[in-house]
Amino acid sequence: MTLIRRSGFGDLLSLRQAMDRLFEESFVNPRTWQSGDGQMVPVDVFTSSDDVVVQAILPGVKPEEVDITVEGNTLTIAGDTSSMIPDREGLMLQEIRRGKFVRALTLPEGLEADKATATFEDGILTLRIPKAQQVKPRQIKISTGQVEGDRQHAQPAVAGTK
Repeated sequence: MTLIRRSGFGDLLSLRQAMDRLFEESFVNPRTWQSGDGQMVPVDVFTSSDDVVVQAILPGVKPEEVDITVEGNTLTIAGDTSSMIPDREGLMLQEIRRGKFVRALTLPEGLEADKATATFEDGILTLRIPKAQQVKPRQIKISTGQVEGDRQHAQPAVAGTK
């Protein structure tokens, strides 16, 4: 009778290989990035005192291939670049993402989406969505606490100054 001893290192190696493959598919090979039916659109979102700015990278996409909608607080950037798919004959390697793409973002409250503007330059879509007046920060002036009779001569003090 032969006794076979099994080491756990074989299982660890296959787990390591699986983790390497998962990492490579998720981060190294971007053509697997998916969002719903379409491909993921990378975006940057930042805010200023007057508006919220959304920048989306859409290399090789024409402005007429992009649809931008705002419904409620949801901004959706979608499009289709299927017309750019090359002839498959003779294709040796394909890494450029083509086809449908979509990205949906939840916007903060208090924006005036009907006044939004969009520009498209060098493959970067830039949306500027203005903030409503009631959500913009305001500076409040503080008056000095002088007697009612002296109020006509009182000078208002700006917050943070003496």
